[in-house]
Order: sequence, then structure tokens, then C-alpha cells
Amino acid sequence: MKKKIAFVCTGNSCRSQMAEGLAKYYGNDVLDVYSAGTHPVNEVNPEAIEVLKEIGIDISGNKPKLLDDIPYEIDILITMGCGVVCPFIPNKYEADWGLPDPAGQPIEEFRRVRDIIKDKVLKLIDKEKNDELF
Repeated sequence: MKKKIAFVCTGNSCRSQMAEGLAKYYGNDVLDVYSAGTHPVNEVNPEAIEVLKEIGIDISGNKPKLLDDIPYEIDILITMGCGVVCPFIPNKYEADWGLPDPAGQPIEEFRRVRDIIKDKVLKLIDKEKNDELF
């Protein structure tokens, strides 16, 4: 059975959206993937969409979501380093990736953050496939 993973940040417009897109693309066989924000904004950041398109992943149809829009119980909860305390979300494994927010930065910063997220997502998927998470 696939594990449920949620990527959570404040606006659900950049980091968590990129993580959701990458995890769906690379880990769809082992993960049910969600993302949400504590204070979601109106749209996904266009630069986040652009830098994922550069590597063949299309998140242009994504919308920012509330925490209430994801399942109540999550197997894996990843927070992106937003500097806010998230409401309690029941989970079996939790980590904070402590990523800088690229919003308002040059496109190169979006690419840098995308590549960090991609590396972390691939490592997490590998651990899940090898039953090393929990």
C-alpha cells in the first residue's frame, strides 16, 4: 500500500508545490502525494511552474491548498522550513527540510531550491522503497 506524504509550508505556492510535483513524478509508484499551506495564497508561483517545466514536470494545473484539503492522517509529513509552527497533523514520520523561500528571488534561486528539493525527494523515495523510513 502506498504511503501518504504531505509537503507543507505557509503559502503552498513555491517549495511545497515543487516538492509535490517532483514526488508525484518520481515516486508515484510508492507514494500518494499532497501539499498544503498554513496560509495558502491565490496561485502557484509562475517561476516554480517554469523551473519544473524545464525538467519535464508540469504543475501548471496545481492550485494552493489548505491543510483541510489533505487527508487528516499522513504517513510522512515534510515541512519546508517556513519558520512557523504547523498545526498538529497526525503522522508516522516528520522532518523539516529548512529550505529558503525563493519567492521574489531571481530564477536561478528557484532552480537552486528545485534541485535541493529534487535531491531530497529522490533520497526520501529511495528510503521508502528500501523500507528505511519507519
